[in-house]
Amino acid sequence: MNLTDQLGALESSLDELILAASSPSASFAPESGSASDSAAANATAATATADDAPAIDAKPTLNVSRPEQNVIEMSIGGKTVALSPEGVSQLIEELSNARASMTVDQPKGLPPGWRYVATKNPVMATQRYPNGDRLLVLRHTGHGWVPFSFSPDMVIELYAMLTQR
Repeated sequence: MNLTDQLGALESSLDELILAASSPSASFAPESGSASDSAAANATAATATADDAPAIDAKPTLNVSRPEQNVIEMSIGGKTVALSPEGVSQLIEELSNARASMTVDQPKGLPPGWRYVATKNPVMATQRYPNGDRLLVLRHTGHGWVPFSFSPDMVIELYAMLTQR
């Protein structure tokens, strides 16, 4: 998957962030202007009125750009923030935690056309709980550390799946 696809996937999965930006209580700290800000500023100009006040009925749009290797800029409702790799990791973690608490569950199967970046041979850590459950934490290059908890029966099922020929 190329960078454009990755950014597209990021943009499509940030609907919650767009909704948060449209609420009166949302606050984003704009970054100082630079030449690389001009593309993001031009992209968000369509959502502003002539006096630069956001249109009342217009839904804010999310614009994502990558001006440098280690920077992602996000603009929502005329506010732009630049995220470092650490900031991107924090955003992914916050969105992941929020998504996990939502009442609309993830699809049970892989959706058609689903795009992903796979991490080959990830770094792993495990832990055993007193009740027999096992924690498996895998380090994904994009998502960071991703924890999974398995019951003893699921550990056996997972082992069978991984060793099946």
